[in-house]
Amino acid sequence: MNDERPPTPRQPEKPEPAFTPLGTPPAPPIRTRQGDIIHIGPELAVGEADVRAAERGEFVTSASLSRDAWRRLLKNRLAVFGLIMVATITLASVTGPFLIKELTGLTPDYIPTDIAALKSLPPFTAPDGSFSWLHPMGTDNQGRDLLARVLQGGQISLMVGIIATIMSLIIGVSYGAVAGYLGGRPDSVMMRLVDVLYSVPYIIIVIVLLSMFRGQTPRGQLILLFVALGSVSWLTMARIVRGQVLSLKNQEFVLAARATGVSTPRIIFRHLVPNTIGPVIVYATLTIPTIMLTEAFLSFLGFGVQPPIASWGSLTTDGIQNIAIFPWQLLCPGVTMGLTLFSLNFLGDGLRDALDPQMRKF
Repeated sequence: MNDERPPTPRQPEKPEPAFTPLGTPPAPPIRTRQGDIIHIGPELAVGEADVRAAERGEFVTSASLSRDAWRRLLKNRLAVFGLIMVATITLASVTGPFLIKELTGLTPDYIPTDIAALKSLPPFTAPDGSFSWLHPMGTDNQGRDLLARVLQGGQISLMVGIIATIMSLIIGVSYGAVAGYLGGRPDSVMMRLVDVLYSVPYIIIVIVLLSMFRGQTPRGQLILLFVALGSVSWLTMARIVRGQVLSLKNQEFVLAARATGVSTPRIIFRHLVPNTIGPVIVYATLTIPTIMLTEAFLSFLGFGVQPPIASWGSLTTDGIQNIAIFPWQLLCPGVTMGLTLFSLNFLGDGLRDALDPQMRKF
């Protein structure tokens, strides 16, 4: 007798339930799912979204702060325009004088030997009055090429703005971070000193410093200008960094550093200062045009860059004296300087909007 029994039919497996956010209708799944629908809270439904993305072969990557800021900056047209113009003018100022010398043999200080060329020529004009590409911006009273001098002036003006800004950042960031972290009486004394310096017009302090320590050579005067402008431009940065440090010094990462025995200088400059980099970058971008404008004003007063070194400020000062007869001597350096200042301000405003955490989309 055959004792074999027919196999029992296999019970079908219970289908996997679909997870949906609580109170919302279920979204159509990638694979057809049958069975009960388990309603869960939205905080757990995120896992379902990740599963659906994985089923489609899509993997969600989080955007870093720098990438998100760069994306926001590119959406600002004025900021992009400012970035392009600043990069173009900087590149032209650095490489332009060398290219002009190689192509035409003209240098910023070259005075022609031809008596007919020892005068101020309009743009695109030869000494005989015909059209010429040799001097696109014309020449000054001594026949020197104005384009070469404007590009050389761009080197000096940008150098003054960048170096003085770096000096002000070093002083202001260190001063404000120390005052904000220490707090109490040291903070009060340090910030009262800042208030006293704020009460004195900084341009007067710069003029006094330049008058007391006047350089004997043009390069010495230029170095003194760096120091004088950088030593009075750190007050606002100190206040900004102090406010940032006050809001950060009681955060968990600072408390953890204290608990592990990290020294105070290391906490300030290794943990706190890097977290203030956003406002620092924005303020630095907005400080450069301010210092460049201050240098132009000092050159107008006779305390700025001294000949034979030329800056945009000294070139505009020379052009003001001949504005009625030779207007291009003022227009060419003035327009170049104004375009640079506007571009830096547009870039600074764009960086401020891009790096502001409150404006980020989560």
